[in-house]
Amino acid sequence: MSDRPIRLGFVVNDVGTEQDNYTTIRLARTAANLGHDVALIGLGDFIYDATDTVRARAYVPRARDYADDAALLAELQGEDPGIDRINVDQLDVLMLRSDPAEELVDRPWAPNSALLFAQLVLRRGVIVVNDPTHLTDASNKTYFQHFPEDVRPLTCISRDADEIKSFIAGQGGRGVVKPLQGSGGQGVFVVKESDNGNLNQMIDAVTRDGYAIAQEYLPGAADGDLRLLMLNGQPLQVDGRHACFRRYNDSGDARSNISAGGKFEIAEPDADALRLAKLVAPKLVRDGMYFVGLDIVGDKLMEVNVDTPGGINMAEELTGVDFSGHIIADLVRKVRLRDSYHGQLSNVELSML
Repeated sequence: MSDRPIRLGFVVNDVGTEQDNYTTIRLARTAANLGHDVALIGLGDFIYDATDTVRARAYVPRARDYADDAALLAELQGEDPGIDRINVDQLDVLMLRSDPAEELVDRPWAPNSALLFAQLVLRRGVIVVNDPTHLTDASNKTYFQHFPEDVRPLTCISRDADEIKSFIAGQGGRGVVKPLQGSGGQGVFVVKESDNGNLNQMIDAVTRDGYAIAQEYLPGAADGDLRLLMLNGQPLQVDGRHACFRRYNDSGDARSNISAGGKFEIAEPDADALRLAKLVAPKLVRDGMYFVGLDIVGDKLMEVNVDTPGGINMAEELTGVDFSGHIIADLVRKVRLRDSYHGQLSNVELSML
């Protein structure tokens, strides 16, 4: 069966808040330039109509030759974007790329609603990545605790200030306190021995909106962390190069997240990083987590990002390798497999084959 252009949808928080350094925009531009039909759907733009069909108000790129990510974004956010009422059931692939942490205050209903629409869509034969049923289980950082103990820092999850303070004390007065549901380095406090007088305020700031997660401090974090992107349960590698880079912050801020002002430089995964990738692979495969970002410090994982793993543009800039083209070609391959097997493969199987 020859390859054909595929119909590819991306679910984002809101097209109006997308930025030209986002991985989603890079993937959408790459797909459009390769001749595929692309649609971007906001979390609040799904429709289940009277014909039992899942539709959406979608932004549809009109061109096939975008010079860069900014050109695509300018069209999508311009005065006259291409907006169509599409049949989501007729897409080949729906890629879920929204960040639930961004919706905590104003639209707490939005992330789960979109996941439920996505679960309906996969019943119609659309390949949905990452698998929406298991993404529902991964709605906050408790998902991380299901991975092997060997890959995780020591952790306490609680809203009780005394519990958290006891945990920090047990770590010699050092640790990291952050929201259980969050991302991008927001609300993250690195606690040192000299900070214990301010620990109550830190805990109050984090628990104001829910549970806090306290973790042991990993000394290597002072030098930043390693972001390793995973595809199909394996480190993403093209032409002998990994989609991997080191994030760091030389401003005195303990956070290395790019969204928190961090910087990045080229890196290759070391033996510890590859060992961690192998250890988490079985669960990623079982859960249909097709595209994932691992944040690594030394021989421990700080986080497994299954919602909006980013950094494709950075990895491409550093290496000159077309990782986004590889991902789109891989999705085309999955569509070919789905069509060949006529519904015999489950969504999780198609996500990870």
